Amino acid sequence: MISRVCLVHYHEIGLKGKNRARFENQLIVNLRHALKDYPVQDIKRISGHLRIRISDDQADEKILEAIAQTVSQIPGVARASLAFRTAQQEEEFCQAAVDALTQAAAARAASTLSGLAASGSFAVSAAASSDGFETFKVRARRSATDYHLHTLELNRLVGSVLCEHFPDKKVDVHNPDIVVHVNVVQGDVYVYAHSLVGVGGLPVGTAGKVVSLLSSGIDSPVASWMVGRRGAIVVPVHFSGRPMTSDASEYLCQDIVEKLKSAGSIGRMYVVPFGAVQREISLAVPQSLRIIMYRRMMFRIAERVARLEGAQALVTGESLGQVASQTLENITATNEVVDIPVFRPLIGSDKQEIIARAQQIGTFEISSQTAPDCCTLFMPRRPETHARLREVHAAEALFDFEAALEQLMQQIEYIDTGDCPSYKPPRELRTYHATLGPAAVPIS
Repeated sequence: MISRVCLVHYHEIGLKGKNRARFENQLIVNLRHALKDYPVQDIKRISGHLRIRISDDQADEKILEAIAQTVSQIPGVARASLAFRTAQQEEEFCQAAVDALTQAAAARAASTLSGLAASGSFAVSAAASSDGFETFKVRARRSATDYHLHTLELNRLVGSVLCEHFPDKKVDVHNPDIVVHVNVVQGDVYVYAHSLVGVGGLPVGTAGKVVSLLSSGIDSPVASWMVGRRGAIVVPVHFSGRPMTSDASEYLCQDIVEKLKSAGSIGRMYVVPFGAVQREISLAVPQSLRIIMYRRMMFRIAERVARLEGAQALVTGESLGQVASQTLENITATNEVVDIPVFRPLIGSDKQEIIARAQQIGTFEISSQTAPDCCTLFMPRRPETHARLREVHAAEALFDFEAALEQLMQQIEYIDTGDCPSYKPPRELRTYHATLGPAAVPIS
């Protein structure tokens, strides 16, 4: 009997040694959480893959496509393939190969037409107007060594059947349009030709927890996503200009978190009403050093949240030399106030590379909206680009940063996303955000 399944492929996890099972198990947990609203019967490890089995009565093609699309967004997944599961009978897996090639050709043709429409071209290419491909090959793999056919024999057998069904198509073993995979595994045969490319990386929950300084701009959401893709649980902290500005940036950050939720890496988002303290700092310190003083305070608060959350590093969206606060001297002056590592995934990226990644993960349109926040509040006309630590220390002595830190920690609020299965909230800082959160009063 032929049934439909989704096969999950991973690359980096396969390189792990004795702790590989831990990464696989965490990926299974994350997949179950991401697919909780779909009719998934079970998720099982099979010979270097994960198999997602759908309830037979709900194995609709659209549901399978939606499952594969969701799976492809989960860190740790290299590819998600819509596969046919058959018995080790030649008639069944050969028929499955015909069906798999037909579906892959249709998906390829639809993708080509979609690309032409997106580019504004009305000229339909030969590939788009045909049934989607000109060449193919069969790639067989036999994990079950007790099966009587060798991989080369499987290639010839399935290839000959496909040549009969598609007589106008050619076999190209070097650069085919479509590859039909035939895997003999644990008493079954899995046949597929259509796959969605995943985000790669490692499963969230295998690399600890980090606190990310999240703004509504383009850079910090990308940095947060990149660290989450490496297996870290990300706890964003947003510094709002409230009460000196509106809370519009907070809503944009919530929208950004909603976009990033598909990866399952975002824990709780904290919001710090930073505007009043920022104004006090701007009145007390030299104008040229304001930005550095703001960022030193932000880093102190983020580190305090990290201690409460059990996080082991901070994450920022800084790119070397992009703005005044991101020169080597100013980065050094900011780093000085914290004792935990600060990750800067974008430090060597230019703006166009960051924008391209933001478009890929779906945050660019949100970040392109303008909203007043602390990043544009009380900015100096001529910010210092090469701060000297001696001058920074002298300026900091003009303001009671410790008292301001305690004040802000009393005012900090949070918004729960509830979409990271590995995240465990701390017992401290239990005040909901007054307007965005699920309640308007603190929890006792």
